[in-house]
Amino acid sequence: MTDLVTTSPDLTFVLGGARSGKSAFAEGLAAQTGMPVTYVATAALGEEPEMLARIARHRASRPARWETVEVGRDLAGALRDVARDGRCVLVDCLPLWLAGWLCPPDDDPQGPATDTQWQGVVDALAATLVALPGKIVVVSNEIGLGVIPMGSLTRRYVDELGRLNQRVAALAPRVRFVVAGLPMAIKG
Repeated sequence: MTDLVTTSPDLTFVLGGARSGKSAFAEGLAAQTGMPVTYVATAALGEEPEMLARIARHRASRPARWETVEVGRDLAGALRDVARDGRCVLVDCLPLWLAGWLCPPDDDPQGPATDTQWQGVVDALAATLVALPGKIVVVSNEIGLGVIPMGSLTRRYVDELGRLNQRVAALAPRVRFVVAGLPMAIKG
């Protein structure tokens, strides 16, 4: 892992458990900027009715004036495309992006990422985050507080998300942890 000591000039990292209120908090941060907002959605649409309903709820909760960009695997490229001075970019969320890399749909010709591929992707995201203009808010789940998962794929997912969260938190001047809708300052 490449260690970058530089931090992004305006990066806020928002962590929380499932249904903790982290996305609503992050959306509030973006709205408070008064800047135009680009919402970078990382969820693969798929065809599961439950996931489609979740995505619809998230879309309905955002102001209509916000631009939405749905990304696949190239989160770093999407961020470079949309980040601008005077603009806020909200990324929601890293766990779904990671799932697209480690657990892609069966018909995905690229298949799951190898350890080497994934580390290159994380390095590229880290290098991108420290160089972006504008205000950036990134949302992720903190899943390291629970039981040790069974199954090698689940353990790999938990391990990689934990490492990714640590990497982004090290780069961010501000880290917030949301519990039961209440944000706590962890850093900055």
